[in-house]
Order: sequence, then C-alpha cells, then structure tokens
Amino acid sequence: MSKLWALLTHLHALAGPVVMLLYPLYASVIAIESTSKLDDEQWLAYWILYSFLTLMEMLLQPILQWIPIWYEVKLGMVAWLVLPQFRGAAFIYNKFVREKLIKKYGSSYIQHKSQSPDGKTKNKIVDFITLKKGDH
Repeated sequence: MSKLWALLTHLHALAGPVVMLLYPLYASVIAIESTSKLDDEQWLAYWILYSFLTLMEMLLQPILQWIPIWYEVKLGMVAWLVLPQFRGAAFIYNKFVREKLIKKYGSSYIQHKSQSPDGKTKNKIVDFITLKKGDH
C-alpha cells in the first residue's frame, strides 16, 4: 500500500506542471502553426489568465497557505481553463475580461484610432508594440 501511496503522491506532484505548463505550451505551439484563429484566442486567453492567477497567488500567499486544498482547487480551475472540451480560458476572457474590463475601461485606449499619412487608420497601441521592418 505504501508504494501505491508514493506513486499517487508523485503523480499528484506532476499533475500541476503537466496541466498548467507542459500541455498549454504544446497546444500553444500547435495553435501558432495552425491557420485557425479560434485556437489562438484560447491559448492567448489562457496565458493571460494563468499569469493573472499566478500574480494573485503570489500576492495572496499568506492567506492561501491556510487553505489546505488550494493546490487541488487551482489544479481543477486550470484544468477547466485548459481542456479543449470546455475552452474555459476563451469563455472567461470573452465573458469577463473583454466585456467588463476592456469595453468599460480600456476602449478609449485600445480603440483609439489615428489617421496615418498614407490615409490608413491605425491603432496607436498596436503600432507602438509592433516591430516595424528593420527594427530587429
């Protein structure tokens, strides 16, 4: 019985990195190489939410250490975000981040367009963060 318990403990310790990092990294590479925008949205949303979750976890560490099942709860939440059957990351991003935050607070920054000399409308933020030819 002790060998089974040791095996389960090791599998439990590996589940987090596999679910939270290895599979999303693999799926992100596949998404970049595919022509579909749907999987790009899922994985970009995942990395945004995973970064936010990690940041919140760092800030709330003194409180979270008192919750004995925090790791299991986090693993379950991240599994829901990751698994393609649920597309949880895209759902959370579309439902809360896009609708509540960006449309309410960030629309003036994100959708602020300027007229360029050649007559095309450009997004100032996208222009600022995007590399131009020769800016390697």
